[in-house]
Amino acid sequence: MRGVPAGRQTTLKDHVAVTGIGVHSGSPATLTLHPAEADTGIVFLRCGVDGKPDRELNAHYRSVTATEFATVLGDHNGPAVSTTEHVLAALHGLGVDNAVIEVDGPEVPIMDGSAEPFVAAIDQAGIVATAAARRYIQVLKPVRVAKGDSYGELRPHLRGLRIETEIEFDHPLIGRQAFAMDVEPDLFRRELARARTFGFMRDVSKLWSAGYALGASFENTVVIAENRVLNPEGVRFADEFVRHKAVDAIGDLALSGAPLLGAYRSVRGGHKLNHAVLTALMADRSAWAYVEMPETRRPRGHADLPAAFTSPAYGPDVS
Repeated sequence: MRGVPAGRQTTLKDHVAVTGIGVHSGSPATLTLHPAEADTGIVFLRCGVDGKPDRELNAHYRSVTATEFATVLGDHNGPAVSTTEHVLAALHGLGVDNAVIEVDGPEVPIMDGSAEPFVAAIDQAGIVATAAARRYIQVLKPVRVAKGDSYGELRPHLRGLRIETEIEFDHPLIGRQAFAMDVEPDLFRRELARARTFGFMRDVSKLWSAGYALGASFENTVVIAENRVLNPEGVRFADEFVRHKAVDAIGDLALSGAPLLGAYRSVRGGHKLNHAVLTALMADRSAWAYVEMPETRRPRGHADLPAAFTSPAYGPDVS
């Protein structure tokens, strides 16, 4: 995003496509990212059996139809496209405001299980500024949702989106991990984009019987056995698991419809909690406001921010 004014909306310079399979459906799919006019936002086009787009829906929290193991978007006709979180995280993490995401299958391809292939595709297409001002959603007061021993909270934070995730699994390779970062393009590329989705061998039979993880493999999932990671290459980060949860949260929060000026804290959460907190925020009209940020404030993606505003603060590494 260097050279792109912070106060201007952005889009892609060109279209670009990636092809893979769905991690849950196992179905092949091609995803094509297209440029879009200012004020379009992020829009999904789902192609039908004839290869022509037959359903269009905004990437918006009101379009969420399911959050079990992935974020699914749909409308009155039912689910349209599943596992939207990684491509949305890549677009949001790199500061793309307007794009059309065309998908010719029921699920966004999982690629290698991370956001990195989508980041590479966006970089290949290029990012350009439009003439339109960027409008942000500024969080004005804390909004919190608790579900059992999990909770999520959005609170005011004027320097863009900050992500603070904490996970805890009863497993010796994970345990408790925490990660926090102000989201901006260079940091997203370096610290989060490569973190992959993960799963436990003990859950495979249950997932398959429920119709999930039909396309999962060592090529797209970090697979965890009782005392070791089964992937030959191991993990990409010592705390790859919590970093991937941060990627998921960024993708789910991108469904707000505009960049957030706020800090999101998630403890033992997931897609369901992310969606619940975002829904609670938007339902409380006193908790947020639309604002246009002057370019001199530069809240996202600029190298001239003071280091204190962009340096990640890490929780403990657990391996």
